[in-house]
Amino acid sequence: MSELVIEGLRASVSGKEILRGIDLVVRSGEVHAVMGPNGSGKSTLSHVLLGRPGYVVTGGRVTLDGVDLLELPTWRRAQAGLFLGMQYPIEVPGVSLEDALGESLRARGRDASAVRDLVREEAARVGFDERFLARPLNVDLSGGERKRNETVQLGVLRPRFAVLDEIDSGLDVDALRAVARRVEAATTEIDLGVLAITHYTRLLGVLRADRTHVLSRGRIVVSGGPELAGELERTGYAGWAEEETATGDGARAGGGPAGGGSLAEPLP
Repeated sequence: MSELVIEGLRASVSGKEILRGIDLVVRSGEVHAVMGPNGSGKSTLSHVLLGRPGYVVTGGRVTLDGVDLLELPTWRRAQAGLFLGMQYPIEVPGVSLEDALGESLRARGRDASAVRDLVREEAARVGFDERFLARPLNVDLSGGERKRNETVQLGVLRPRFAVLDEIDSGLDVDALRAVARRVEAATTEIDLGVLAITHYTRLLGVLRADRTHVLSRGRIVVSGGPELAGELERTGYAGWAEEETATGDGARAGGGPAGGGSLAEPLP
């Protein structure tokens, strides 16, 4: 079993501290949902995990099966088995999806001779139109098609852990169902561990979260089971922000605002 372990992670951007001590453990096959208000540090967490320039780690450590990821450049983190589904996938003119994935497979010591068949198989699983496969990476694709494209890449690369930064953003209901089902299937097919950053419980109606975490002001202020996401759907984040303000740092695990709840109904 693989483990992605985040311990006391602190990070700054342009001299401003954004992450103020993140502790989180994701294991093979688990889905952890990270939710929270805008500006709480969710996307910063994804950028720091993959080593985006401009984000300065000021404390803590991140390991994947004991390997210190923070000591590695981004490409080595990817080779170690970490994948990022970006919130805003960028265009890469002049580079096709097949070429990019073929080079990625070879860099990891895998056979790239079947990359074309793998790409088409994965595209069919998420309803990604084959006519887009010949285009340069993400060029002239809608936001939703770019998210399907990211999911195709995940399926071909077969990482150990996927950090999905709002993979549901820009997807209509059919695309959301297809993408969420593919990621959910990977948790059993390849024992993929998932850290899913999202605002909406509709994603979690298909991609079943084992644990849900609320990130506020750079800290995880509460963790719970999948029912916590449904609770947040009704109450919002105000209760957690108020509690954190009243207690100072306010990080705690379990519990929550008054009231129970269950996860939103799955997509049909």
